[in-house]
Amino acid sequence: MEKKANHCIACSVEQCANNSHNGYCVLDKIQVGTHESNPTVVQCTDCESFVLGASDCCH
Repeated sequence: MEKKANHCIACSVEQCANNSHNGYCVLDKIQVGTHESNPTVVQCTDCESFVLGASDCCH
């Protein structure tokens, strides 16, 4: 069953298993977090809902 794109969550990370491959996420909601104790720029934030797509992994 194909998951439906959530047009409220745009996503350009094609490597994510939750990407609908038309510019959106298929999840109902995402978790945004940080890897810094005091985030001050966009690069300090992370999509904690990211899941690497199985076919995209290169070893």
